[in-house]
Amino acid sequence: MLQPCPRGKVKCDDDRVITIGQLARYVGVSIKTIRVYHDKGLLPEPERDASGYRRYGANDVIDLIKIRTLAEAGVPLARIRELRAATAEDYEQALREIDDELTARIRSIRAVQKRLRRLAAGQPAPLPTEVGAHLEHLADWGFSRRWVDLQRDLWILVFATHPDRAITLFHDQAQSLSDPALRQLLLDYDHAHDLVPDDPRISDLARRIVEATRDRYGSDEPPELDATSEIPALVQGTVNASSPAWQRLDTLIRAQLKK
Repeated sequence: MLQPCPRGKVKCDDDRVITIGQLARYVGVSIKTIRVYHDKGLLPEPERDASGYRRYGANDVIDLIKIRTLAEAGVPLARIRELRAATAEDYEQALREIDDELTARIRSIRAVQKRLRRLAAGQPAPLPTEVGAHLEHLADWGFSRRWVDLQRDLWILVFATHPDRAITLFHDQAQSLSDPALRQLLLDYDHAHDLVPDDPRISDLARRIVEATRDRYGSDEPPELDATSEIPALVQGTVNASSPAWQRLDTLIRAQLKK
């Protein structure tokens, strides 16, 4: 325990009575850290005493606690050095700003923690309730588990990257699935997964999808994400990579839509 200089005694070497090792233990830092603070000009380095030791006092403990607290808050050492020389008013203002930054970081960390827990539970990202209900209906309509899982992953990607446009795209797809004829086309798309790319059913399906697309949208463009977004290409690339037949189907559809 730090004791005041006894009454009647001469100045107790400026109350500097503890070694650097004791200082480190009191504050909870390493000796190396204290020496770094000395080198950076954050904490004055006392002169050696007659025994050749550097002795520290109560003010050094308090100063080191302040420095450690700021460093743990993520404040760069150069900024801490500036704050050590700041006026009381500027110092208090800086502490308020650092507190606000910490609050924002805590919110961000908590959001990351929630996502991590969802990931551990097998739910990489939340989807709107209506999307989850829609995905459950896909199996009832005859879509394969592979298709349902793929759709879930792709909607997670779209909602995570384009939340403002994703719901419009979802409603467009949900509406198309409410039409039995269009739903059958998507079922045929799903079931084409295991066909060989040159199967004539691939060409016929591409033709029917193109005709249905033109009948539905006419000269209008189907809803899409931002024209500069790379997500649509990423989504389609993911679909195509899972099946040579799907890749062939996509190639035929794109070529015919350009005519």
